[in-house]
Amino acid sequence: MFFLYILESQKTGNLYIGQTNNLEDRFKRHQENRNKATKGRGPWILIYQQAFNSRAEAVQLELKLKSWKSNIKVKTWILSNKDTF
Repeated sequence: MFFLYILESQKTGNLYIGQTNNLEDRFKRHQENRNKATKGRGPWILIYQQAFNSRAEAVQLELKLKSWKSNIKVKTWILSNKDTF
């Protein structure tokens, strides 16, 4: 099982979009500043997660959401897809 996840920084309000096969461990690493991309920008809250059968599916959605480059557009998408959370 693989997960697409979206975190929101409580410090800056910025979003981080990622994918993993161990969501609990990855979230812990973000909170402990053990992820280069998010270091020093937390604490983080998990605002969305979606499970997939393959990493390829999770990566496909991750790349789509990242390509938007707009927190507002991503948050709007989350609201329209909240049944999967």
